[in-house]
Amino acid sequence: MAKVYLGFGSNKGDRLQFVKKAIFEIGSIEGTSVTKISKVYETKPWGIKEQNDFLNCVAEITTILEAEELATRLKVAEKIVGRTASSKWYEREIDIDLLFYANRIVNTESLRIPHAELENRNFVLVPLNEIAPDLVHPVSGKKISELLHDSGDDLGVTEFAELIPDEEILRLTQTQ
Repeated sequence: MAKVYLGFGSNKGDRLQFVKKAIFEIGSIEGTSVTKISKVYETKPWGIKEQNDFLNCVAEITTILEAEELATRLKVAEKIVGRTASSKWYEREIDIDLLFYANRIVNTESLRIPHAELENRNFVLVPLNEIAPDLVHPVSGKKISELLHDSGDDLGVTEFAELIPDEEILRLTQTQ
């Protein structure tokens, strides 16, 4: 079983419901369990500023799937949740990013782990620091808490809600 960290973001429609549905879908993947979920944070958009604020959170999961298969399943989960086509950095119903897969480093045409630029994005670092402050970035060798401390990102990240999982999410996190 690999320990994996996923980032979730939504800034279109019922943002919180999209995040909850995405976590449910991840927990529904065979051989995969959601083990921790951060609080949900409201964040200013990164990249293109003229759009709605995002809701972001991070989840720790365990999975028997290899990184490439998991990445494929994450794209399927996005579609199931309701993601529609959009340009890079534009509004989206849901975005699920594979941030870390164990301590692996992958740099292929279709997959990059750790996720590119995460060390410069507080919308990932703040929730990740909440659930895994001592997680070590396999490239920089720094803990998440250190990356957050050193981050030059000045975009606002504000606690939005405790993500109290629905009954279905709770069952999935405890039974897989």
